[in-house]
Amino acid sequence: MRTLLVVSLLCLLVKLPAQEAPLRLTVMAWNILHGANDIPNGQQHAIEIISAINPDIILMVETYGSGPRIADSLGYHFHLIAAEGTAMNDKSVNLSIYSRYPFGDRIDTDHPFYLGGREILIGAQKIRFFSNWFHYLPWEDEPEKLGKSVAELLAWENTGKRYEMIQEVKPYFEKYAAEADSIPLIIGGDMNSPSHLDWGPETQIAHNDLIVPWYATRFIEELGLIDTYRSIHPSPITHPGITWNGKDKRDEHRIDYIFYKGKTLHPIHAFSDQRHLGESIYLNGRLIPYPSDHGFVVTVFEMEE
Repeated sequence: MRTLLVVSLLCLLVKLPAQEAPLRLTVMAWNILHGANDIPNGQQHAIEIISAINPDIILMVETYGSGPRIADSLGYHFHLIAAEGTAMNDKSVNLSIYSRYPFGDRIDTDHPFYLGGREILIGAQKIRFFSNWFHYLPWEDEPEKLGKSVAELLAWENTGKRYEMIQEVKPYFEKYAAEADSIPLIIGGDMNSPSHLDWGPETQIAHNDLIVPWYATRFIEELGLIDTYRSIHPSPITHPGITWNGKDKRDEHRIDYIFYKGKTLHPIHAFSDQRHLGESIYLNGRLIPYPSDHGFVVTVFEMEE
């Protein structure tokens, strides 16, 4: 009995190693519109919005020369998705990546205007990040009102520049998705397309009784990538996640995304916000003029070591 008591007391006195909390990684995807230059002090307002959200990684669209100032102001590493040697403030370059963590290898593509990436070293892990943009054509504010069947809508979807771009970069999606069990993959940006996950049975009545498996998002799902916003918020009714909404128009769609694939990544929180250009967004107790016509999407991941 005395021996058991001594052992019990020793167990209470010995400090067990603290359980480390999982590493959390916040990723933001945002099309800032023409380098955030379409309203007075737009770059500064983009900086203020990013600072308030405080993401670890930003997958940016329509960088157009603003990247170095934004990155330097907030202390990010900055990668311009363009040929090596391109000036960091080149106003013709669309895509970029910002990171609180150090960069690894470049991941260049033959089509840097609409897809490119970078390895980022996070703790003991390496993750591949891609920023992405697809053309808006073919576009219709309310495609359910075109009078087309589902098959006709899918055929119409494949007639424009967006479909051509997808075919050009699809081999990169396939290659890196196939390797994502060993090197996790996160892709974010502006696909300029509604999601098939938002056009299912739950929204069938609102979409003129149509269920449309839109190709632009479906092909990504078929590669095993997961739409982080919809994985956290399965219902497009309660959480539409709109990121595009033309002022005084009926054209609300979720067209900006963060996708992932990888055994060590687990999305635990996701949110989006949409404002019209020049409106104000309320963040951290202050109103900030919004410099873009696109909303942003943010996902928080927990990472396993």
